Amino acid sequence: MISQLVPAIRSTLTLALYTGIAFPLLIFALGQLFFPHQANGSLVRQGDRIVGSELLGQTFAKPEYFHPRPSAAGSGYAGEASGGTNYGPTSRKLMLGDESFAGIKQLADSYRSENGLAEGVKVPVDAVTRSSSGLDPHITPTNASLQAPRVAKARHLPEATVRELIMGYTEGRDLGLFGEPRINVLKLNLALDSRSKQSGQ
Repeated sequence: MISQLVPAIRSTLTLALYTGIAFPLLIFALGQLFFPHQANGSLVRQGDRIVGSELLGQTFAKPEYFHPRPSAAGSGYAGEASGGTNYGPTSRKLMLGDESFAGIKQLADSYRSENGLAEGVKVPVDAVTRSSSGLDPHITPTNASLQAPRVAKARHLPEATVRELIMGYTEGRDLGLFGEPRINVLKLNLALDSRSKQSGQ
């Protein structure tokens, strides 16, 4: 029995050493060496202050900021509660909502109202649906474009200036093929703050 137990213990300890200590340390070291920004959370700094992450959305509600897409993660963009609504496309609650949940119709009405759009104007899908993670930091250029007049008015900036920033912060498809053009809301709003300071607003 001892002749079988000793090799089993030895192989268990060896495997634990390799997979529980050596491999994680190797991956950590490679990440810090080759991808330090990503390995440390893709944090966005403003001076010495951390204001967010490129990978995680956050709530912006003031009229002078671009607003992100809705979130179903906890109270909104809560990393520990990441997830979607889990309502299917035929769900009445998803479409119409109720007193505890804003449905697509409610979100569309709210979006039109806050951006001064006429009742029949179509709104971008990312303005009225939650992402599957609830943490998506991006909106579409169409979404940003429809918000531009509100933001420009609230900041007393020319609308052309705001649209120029939108174009400057539009990210293309990954490798020119994958995904859709998108805008990181946090980066765009920080650029707006910087432009407003330069303009003395």
